[in-house]
Amino acid sequence: MATRTYTLKVAPAKPSPRIDYAALLNEEQLQAVEAGEGPVLVIAGAGSGKTRTLTFRVARLLERGVPPEGILLLTFTNKAAREMTRRVEELAGSFADVRRILGGTFHHAAHVLLRQHAGALGFSTSFTVLDREDARDLMVTCIAERKLKSDKRFPRPELVLDLVSMATNLQQPVSQVLVDRRPQFLPLAPEVLATAARYQQRKAQMHLMDFDDLLLHLKRLLTQHDDIRAQLTERFHCVLVDEYQDTNRLQGDLVDLLAGARKDLTVVGDDCQSIYSFRGADFTNIIGFPERYPGCAVYTLTRNYRSTPEILRLANASISRNERQFPKELTAARPSGVMPVVVPTRDADEQATFVAQRILELRDEGLSLEAMAVLYRAHSHSLELQLELARRGIPFRVRSGVRFFEQSHIKDVLAYLKLVNNAGDELAFKRVVRRVPGVGPATTEHLWTSLRTLPEGTAWAEALAHDDVRGHLPRKAQKGFQRFADLMARLTRPGAVLTPGVLIEDVLAGGYAEYLKAEFTEEEQREDDIRQLALFASRFEDLPRFLTEIALVSEFAAEEALGADAPDEYLTLSTVHQAKGLEWRAVFVLWLADGRFPLSLAARSAEEEEEERRLFYVALTRARDELALVYPLTVQPREGDRILLRVSRFIEELPAGEGAPYDRLVLATVEAAPGEAGGPSARDAPPQGASGPLVSGTDAED
Repeated sequence: MATRTYTLKVAPAKPSPRIDYAALLNEEQLQAVEAGEGPVLVIAGAGSGKTRTLTFRVARLLERGVPPEGILLLTFTNKAAREMTRRVEELAGSFADVRRILGGTFHHAAHVLLRQHAGALGFSTSFTVLDREDARDLMVTCIAERKLKSDKRFPRPELVLDLVSMATNLQQPVSQVLVDRRPQFLPLAPEVLATAARYQQRKAQMHLMDFDDLLLHLKRLLTQHDDIRAQLTERFHCVLVDEYQDTNRLQGDLVDLLAGARKDLTVVGDDCQSIYSFRGADFTNIIGFPERYPGCAVYTLTRNYRSTPEILRLANASISRNERQFPKELTAARPSGVMPVVVPTRDADEQATFVAQRILELRDEGLSLEAMAVLYRAHSHSLELQLELARRGIPFRVRSGVRFFEQSHIKDVLAYLKLVNNAGDELAFKRVVRRVPGVGPATTEHLWTSLRTLPEGTAWAEALAHDDVRGHLPRKAQKGFQRFADLMARLTRPGAVLTPGVLIEDVLAGGYAEYLKAEFTEEEQREDDIRQLALFASRFEDLPRFLTEIALVSEFAAEEALGADAPDEYLTLSTVHQAKGLEWRAVFVLWLADGRFPLSLAARSAEEEEEERRLFYVALTRARDELALVYPLTVQPREGDRILLRVSRFIEELPAGEGAPYDRLVLATVEAAPGEAGGPSARDAPPQGASGPLVSGTDAED
């Protein structure tokens, strides 16, 4: 009989993780990464390693056997998507094909899925995606088709697009958005709504989708076609969402639909950094997650790797005042540092002087300009600071847009003032007259040529009423040009007060405020910018001096851009909204006075006030080493008439006295000879009783 040998083999051991998670993550992060199936909410405090936790969780899912194509990873920016994909590749690329993960922005993922299933919605799978410029061109066509005859200013194509976009993302009718957000257009509501409807109709006819349509049609696909929804929810074993606190109503609905009955969903975000309601972000998505997903696992990341304990203590004390939140207290991984300081200043000029001087001191101590930032609630709050930085030759970049005085609406208003100051300023005339509806480039040239033929010294009221001038106007421009003529007559009337602050207010009252409402969204705050400019300008009795002062900033910007010795580092100026996600070693927060931060219009209800406090919290947690909270005690809208400001409620509500989470910086002033470092500048002299501009400061209680 033949003998055969049978070899016994030891049962294979359960594969151990390929990544040493315990060595690479802290305990809180590890718990979130190792969470089991089902809905998971990760509340990631500022600076707590949110991206690290999310990417490690993706790697862990791959280790557990989830196929790469079974993972859907949703982010808000392409940059964030690329960074997370890179990190996952580094972690799991040796044992998984990370390229098969569907990862990217909401719009990218929707685009990929619609390319496969658009036929079910009646679209060709080769549909075209409109970029912003294409969408605007189509809206221009839709407006032209309406052949509008109203003499009221119809909103720009961009504004109608914004209405349509907001309605899509809020999942509301355009009519409702019109009432809530653009009530000044209600007299034109029938035409606006008809134009919006035509825009949607034209897109469907031509198999076009704009970016918002990608999300809207994906939702239609999931809600109207059960078979496709079942197919997609079966495909995606796990759905992961970054920055969940910023999702809007439509994005929140998509997340819930894609999670399906399996509900294997991980969302990561920080409720305390939900600050984008003006863009349509829905705070209830994150705060109401446990109610929508009963029994969900909630993990909180509180170990902060960015800021010192002193800065975090201040941030914790502030945000604790909010009632609607997932309570948490950030703890520092870093050693102790300097105390944050609260800095009251006499006025906005002294506020700017303090910040500029302190920045130079920090640079002398070895801190680069790139490591510092100045944050504010609204772009207009940087006005005095931009002038002071230009005077001192401190190079800066404005993250929240172009420099204040280079903005289109600011240059418009300044053009009126230049025209008052110099009737021969051709560039200023052409700029302002082009704002008249119906006046184009050719008409502008004819108007200017006609004006130059009139006798020198002809008053504006007479010049703009002259038949030779009026004869060049098309009929549709007559009414608007008359308003322009009335305004110029008012600005240059005999005995008129030609102080720049009054002139700017007259420009607003003379029709420019209406132009702004028709041209820009409420959130863009163009009128607030101009009122802030008027407040600043009111301190100048002399119009030429004011215009010269403004020209200083433009000259400084030109030197930076064109000079052979361009600076290799810049100070950052930014609104807090634009600063989210960033960090600097030293941060200054300006204009912490009620009405400025929080903004009056942004804190009209308890919910709005809590969002403003979250914005303040975001500002605080941008700082790594040093934090200064600065506010002026007064403003001076008219010569000799100072108005007291109330310190921001966000400062007032912080613990005071012994053990306060901040020091108070008392500004000392000394006399200095004019022209010397620290001496009086060319600005208004200090009021009676003030000793001069800031030179140094001491840490002390008042």
